[in-house]
Amino acid sequence: MTNTSLLAPYSAGPIGYLPNRIVMAPMSRHRATDDGTPLPVVADHYAQRASAGLIVTEGIWPASSGQSDWRIPGLETPAHIAGWRAVTEAVHEDGGRIYAQLMHGGRKGHPLARIDGDLPAGPSAVLVPGRVHVSGGRKADPVVPRAMTREEIHAAVRDHVTAARNAIAAGFDGVELHGANSYLIHQFLADNTNFRDDEYGRNSIADRIRFAVEVVRAVADAIGAERLGLRLSPGNPQFEMAEADPGPVYRALLDELDGLGLAYLHLTDNDSYPALTDLRPHWHGTLIANVGENGDPTTREAGEAVLAQGLADLVSYGRAFISNPDLPERFAVGAPLQEIDAAHLYTHGAEGYTDYPALDRELVSAQTSTST
Repeated sequence: MTNTSLLAPYSAGPIGYLPNRIVMAPMSRHRATDDGTPLPVVADHYAQRASAGLIVTEGIWPASSGQSDWRIPGLETPAHIAGWRAVTEAVHEDGGRIYAQLMHGGRKGHPLARIDGDLPAGPSAVLVPGRVHVSGGRKADPVVPRAMTREEIHAAVRDHVTAARNAIAAGFDGVELHGANSYLIHQFLADNTNFRDDEYGRNSIADRIRFAVEVVRAVADAIGAERLGLRLSPGNPQFEMAEADPGPVYRALLDELDGLGLAYLHLTDNDSYPALTDLRPHWHGTLIANVGENGDPTTREAGEAVLAQGLADLVSYGRAFISNPDLPERFAVGAPLQEIDAAHLYTHGAEGYTDYPALDRELVSAQTSTST
């Protein structure tokens, strides 16, 4: 019988034992140096949240050619590896488990935001809507990206492999590939960002999913499928991504990957396409659901409803973890959640990042005793 409590332990398949079913979702917070090395405060931030069943880091670029924003961290250089090793050691010391999310920006980015100063490149030369963060804390109008050559596509696969190996060297328990929310893998899958006519193009579903399959297989071969997760967001309209009929594409993709023995699939649901309902039969391993993307923040009740329906094994929380580092404990005692300090979401220090107070356990204990 399915356990519907978020606070129940989970142990199945290659992901191993987790003390609860609450996953910290990846969220970019811009706490890196100009060269992409995570700041020391990043270790404090993730260690504070080590009570999550699993932490998935903010998106990390695998190579400078995949950098999407200024002060987004990387996993390319020895300095990056050392910076992330401080993070993983802090999380492990506090009993946590942490995966690195590899996030290649593809078409997303700007020369003024990138270490190499180059134009970003994606499957096709399609403009990203909206202004972007660039150096100095400014914002700039987007630029039209280049279309990747075949060699650049092959290089992107290799870059993911190298970064995944670097993640393991930095002490991460595993790696999540970001195939969602308008980043490179999603750009190959979507209707309006892939106009290619070659073997990575739109001529067939097999072509459209080819890049995603190649990246997953290559990284699985390099670090072991049991240490690899994949995040997907079928039909997600962020940054004006368009997928008129996601079902056939994502069903085909999961049918290709289901037997590899990955640690998990991290799947985002949305109003226009019921991804969890449609794709759960095509995935026989651990499934993490995210049901708050582009909607209201996920409550404990909403997360447990997903578990009760058998649509997922774990549930990821984003915004709730920003201001509630001890979220599992707050759920356990029914404590109220703290509000987000929105003014400091994308600044570069501790304010609005590591200064959210933990639950006052003595006060909670006193209130519980009084109520009983």
